[in-house]
Amino acid sequence: MLFAENIYKKYGNLTVLKGVDIHIKKGELVSIIGPSGAGKSTLLHILGTLDKPDEGTISINNERIDKLNSRLLSAFRNKHIGFIFQFHHLLPEFSALENVCIPGWINKENKYTVEKRAKELLNRLGLEARLENKPGQLSGGEQQRVAVARALINNPSIIMADEPTGNLDSANADDLHQLFLKLRDDYHQTFLIVTHNEALAQMSDRILQMKDGRMVS
Repeated sequence: MLFAENIYKKYGNLTVLKGVDIHIKKGELVSIIGPSGAGKSTLLHILGTLDKPDEGTISINNERIDKLNSRLLSAFRNKHIGFIFQFHHLLPEFSALENVCIPGWINKENKYTVEKRAKELLNRLGLEARLENKPGQLSGGEQQRVAVARALINNPSIIMADEPTGNLDSANADDLHQLFLKLRDDYHQTFLIVTHNEALAQMSDRILQMKDGRMVS
């Protein structure tokens, strides 16, 4: 469902990605590992349409996203790609419920339908008592679960996660690992995860290793 070939990316004189190929099937949980500076996050941002490649082709669900203009790309991203980052990027002035709803509202879905789904997701993630709490009133693990619910709100084709456990203690990190597996098993949700966490990588269906801007295994 994700098919990218010959991805190159330069920043000035520095070539960060050097002809990367990656193919992911529906329902796979795939981890990308490698040393800092290998190009993992750059690749994830390009596949997630947050940045553009200098060369190469990218398709998600058989649609060439590298050919979309900025308006269509933004709409595609909001509908088909969910993001989870190390630092949750929740909006501090909004409640947990509102943070989860925002992508659905941007997608111009019915306000009450979005709220109903957001509540169901937050309840499923054990946050039923935290709906009206703002991020500053939540623990790190709770904030990350809100971010997971936000990533899921539009039923995305793929969730892309960049060091999702990097800011969590070991107990919360393990909880998040188990949650990803459950979402894969229950919803056939596809994940692409950049991580330095060996335990998370070992739980994946496949591990891809990057070094010096290339896939090496």
